[in-house]
Amino acid sequence: MGITTNGGAVALTPVVLGAVGFTAAGIAANSIAASMMASAATASGGGVLAGSTVAVLQSAGAAGLATSTTAVVAGVGGAVGWLTSAAAAVLI
Repeated sequence: MGITTNGGAVALTPVVLGAVGFTAAGIAANSIAASMMASAATASGGGVLAGSTVAVLQSAGAAGLATSTTAVVAGVGGAVGWLTSAAAAVLI
């Protein structure tokens, strides 16, 4: 039994995004997301570039996950779950 399942990863993604500060109302002040945004803006000369990690995460936090993003998250969650199960089986 894996720690993370496909459905679990998809279901928890909005919760995690909100917890780190990527919310429907925008990036929360004094959050991890705010720190990431400040770093990204500094690195790019004052703005956050479209398509950057911060921009994509804020988009997902504001509007939810697109179908393609849900598929990627589910795939990664499934792979992590499988790897965790495989590692646990070897250690037991």
